[in-house]
Amino acid sequence: MTYAEKAHIPFGYLFLAQPPIDELPIPDLRTIEGQINRRLSAELLDLIKLMQQRQEWYKDYLQQHLVGPNPIVGRFAVKDGVTAIVRDIRTALGVGNHPQRGSWEDYYRDLVNRIESVGVLVMRQSDVGHYTRPLRVEEFRGFAIADDYAPIIFVNHADALGARLFTLIHELCHIWIGQSGISDASTQTHRAEEILCNAVAAEFLVPATEFQTIWRHGLDNWQSNLPTLESHFHVSTWTLARRALALNYITQDEYQRYINTQQAAYRDRNDSSGPGYYRTKKAQISQRFSRAVVSEALSGQLLLREASQLLGGIKPDKIATFAKELGV
Repeated sequence: MTYAEKAHIPFGYLFLAQPPIDELPIPDLRTIEGQINRRLSAELLDLIKLMQQRQEWYKDYLQQHLVGPNPIVGRFAVKDGVTAIVRDIRTALGVGNHPQRGSWEDYYRDLVNRIESVGVLVMRQSDVGHYTRPLRVEEFRGFAIADDYAPIIFVNHADALGARLFTLIHELCHIWIGQSGISDASTQTHRAEEILCNAVAAEFLVPATEFQTIWRHGLDNWQSNLPTLESHFHVSTWTLARRALALNYITQDEYQRYINTQQAAYRDRNDSSGPGYYRTKKAQISQRFSRAVVSEALSGQLLLREASQLLGGIKPDKIATFAKELGV
């Protein structure tokens, strides 16, 4: 039993001649060099299972409180195109073409809050409960689980900082077209829904017409464009490089070399001074969801041990402490 627990596999699997083939419970939209990526880690499967448990609980919670279906889920379809979807998302979130001030990190946090305000749960973390079970960017960047009541977006925070903004809007587009799926946001995908969600994220974050007027061709190094573009659009240089690729201003090789450099820098970062435990949990778990769970637990409507499981292992006797962090 100890080995099975440490390996995060069911005990019965140890007696099988061949390991069973795991299947994702949501559509697999990932590609690697144009090929479907079928590699599944225990961390990914456990993560999706946890998100589905949270979704089911929150759906029941909303229905018990007589909250109706969320009108944005599946409001559009792939055939409706980029322009209409981007316009509708901006209207729903109450944002313009791009922020006029602040850093892209500020923009990311603001967008998360706005997305939550329209009833979409946003979850973000880099491991499954412990640093010894990291999520791999090579496996996935994010996923969306569409549901009429409790749609969920997950952003893989093991990814480089700049990539998360693009993933957030990519997965939001999945909710808007009502299609669940796990994504790697590949630039070489041939799937219609992935092509659309990539295009929506690019246009939402960096409108093409503005980008084209600012971009300077003929520079010795295309990256010299990035500081000016970053100060104008207030998004990450990762997102800007992605936009340049989509508009054929840089090659796939140039884009990939730049992204590889960004990923390497993020892997080599020194994060010895991070936020405290409860602040980290607050950032990882949808605050809309967390507040609902904590409120039900403190009022006696939900067992503390069940709340602990839904909140990713916060000890039952510490839920009141977490409630203070949330302002509940």
